[in-house]
Amino acid sequence: MGENTNRSEPFFDEDVDLVKLQFTDIFGQCKMVQMTRRQAEKAMKEGYAINRFALGGLQKAGIEGAAAPEYLTDQSESVELYLKPDASTYQILPWDSGQENVARVICQVCNADGTPSWTDSRHILQETVKRAEKMGLDFDFDFQCEFYLFHTDDDGRPTTVTHEVAGYYDAGPIDLAEGVRRDMVLSLEEAGFAVESTHHGLTAGQHSFVLPARRGIEAADYLQTFKAAVKRIAKRHGLHATFMPKPNMSGDGSGLHVGMSISSRRGAEAMAQAKHFAAGVLKNLSDMMIFTNPTVNSYKRLAAERSTVFQPEFPAAVWEKGSEKAVHVKEDRNGCISVEVQFPDPSANPYLALTAILAAGLEGIEKALVLDEEAGDENAPRFPETLGILLQKLDQNEFAHRVFGEKFCRMYGEGKKEEWERFCAYVTDWETAEYLYRC
Repeated sequence: MGENTNRSEPFFDEDVDLVKLQFTDIFGQCKMVQMTRRQAEKAMKEGYAINRFALGGLQKAGIEGAAAPEYLTDQSESVELYLKPDASTYQILPWDSGQENVARVICQVCNADGTPSWTDSRHILQETVKRAEKMGLDFDFDFQCEFYLFHTDDDGRPTTVTHEVAGYYDAGPIDLAEGVRRDMVLSLEEAGFAVESTHHGLTAGQHSFVLPARRGIEAADYLQTFKAAVKRIAKRHGLHATFMPKPNMSGDGSGLHVGMSISSRRGAEAMAQAKHFAAGVLKNLSDMMIFTNPTVNSYKRLAAERSTVFQPEFPAAVWEKGSEKAVHVKEDRNGCISVEVQFPDPSANPYLALTAILAAGLEGIEKALVLDEEAGDENAPRFPETLGILLQKLDQNEFAHRVFGEKFCRMYGEGKKEEWERFCAYVTDWETAEYLYRC
């Protein structure tokens, strides 16, 4: 692989002891190779070889009877891929540093000849951002991200136990995790990652962070960094942070609200652009949700649409005004116009989720799709009831194949179908409670 940089001087600060070369697999799992500063200097120039299986082929490791996906047995694919560090993402990580200073660099995943690998979800988002730029459009993304903090057992394994009883926007001392969130905010700020605000969620153990806008790929990088920081800092406090969409029956679901502000370099009217964008998202709603709501558990959260559960953090569950509650165009008191997409959840791969949202919205702008603001509940788009419904349609999903490519969709679909089949074969506690005595 060709050199990544012609720098002759050291890239890393002298006080850095260890460096993480970080990348993300297709399902959103953060991966890394850790090395000393000296070895990392070499990797900055030459790249670093990894096994292609790390990009998503081994999500089933340790599962009895699981067959290797087609991607892993395809002999036409090279076994080796290369990490190409993106120098602009270099950052010392306070939450990973103790006596040693630990830094990270986010990497592109490339083939041996230096071309981007089709398995790299970050590159897919970069290409979609470039498409928007060619249309004269720039996008800034902000997030409201929710998660739960639970206790761990004596062996350090996560539970779904919380000792607090705090609710929506409650403060300490009833909010037992106020100090934990404070530690998260200050650690992120120390690393240069601003947090707009944070507050307690609707139900016990749930927490919400509002992350300020960043442009394009930087927004997805930040969201992935945020999730890693939250988990690491929670562990330091003896807790487990989970971004699982619906970790228990009684609690509120955890969402990922994505806000987008659109800047046109060609003088397009902002409100019109925003409405076209929203119409594109609604048109492609069911086709994109396998990337924005990618887990079996995602649809337990969305099932609140069919219940009377009050969920102010997820108004799309209520649908009083039809589609407006799933994708909302809003104007603040300063006249700034944005689009808010409220159905994604934080289990998603940030790069794939933003790619899907952006590609759908760009289609709306290109085709000048009309947002039906008068659509009532009976005409509002409905969420799929299960992940399985989306998987049945994936082979015919023209939107997904156009945006992500046939090979990527095939590998992604294989992993998700295997996940769905394991779920279908699993005997749940609900089934035991429902049928054990009656049958």
